[in-house]
Amino acid sequence: MTHGSLEVIVGSMFSGKSEELIRRAKRAVIARRAVQVFKPLLDDRYGVEVVRSHDGDSFVAVPVRTSSEIPPRLAPETTVVAIDEVQFFDAGIVEVCRALVAGGRRVVCAGLDLDFRGEPFGPVPALLALAERVDKLQAICVQCGEPGTRTQRIVDGVPADYDDPIIVIGAQEAYEARCRAHHQVPRRAKAAV
Repeated sequence: MTHGSLEVIVGSMFSGKSEELIRRAKRAVIARRAVQVFKPLLDDRYGVEVVRSHDGDSFVAVPVRTSSEIPPRLAPETTVVAIDEVQFFDAGIVEVCRALVAGGRRVVCAGLDLDFRGEPFGPVPALLALAERVDKLQAICVQCGEPGTRTQRIVDGVPADYDDPIIVIGAQEAYEARCRAHHQVPRRAKAAV
């Protein structure tokens, strides 16, 4: 039995997380490893049964509603498990990853480490703490061209309010990469009803 491991790829939107996950999955296939990729069902931006990077690269994926659906859908011969958009999963994804690693599998997760407010996102902080390898990727700030480490949500041409919903599926039409200095998260007073 081989030793399992956990790799976590994080960064802002447009930093290349899915692209890197796809690259690692394809390299594992070249190395003749049995690979399965999972993704949250709610992320249907580029199709339901595929993980696709913003630049168009893709890999076939199994869509699941919750983390508990991953173990029963796992083929016995699978040695590499990749999980995209891991921030959208429930807290149980941490134990699922632990169990997969304990079973000798290589687990590669990719996702946002920070939500649009700049706060730690879902189960990702716990996965970062447990990982043998962490890669934090950067995009390019659309305002100044410096490294973009934050995800800016845009609603009607202005930054989203801090109290807006955390999860809103989208791409370039709703999000921008920004540096810390240009990332804005206003707290607007809500109108009285």
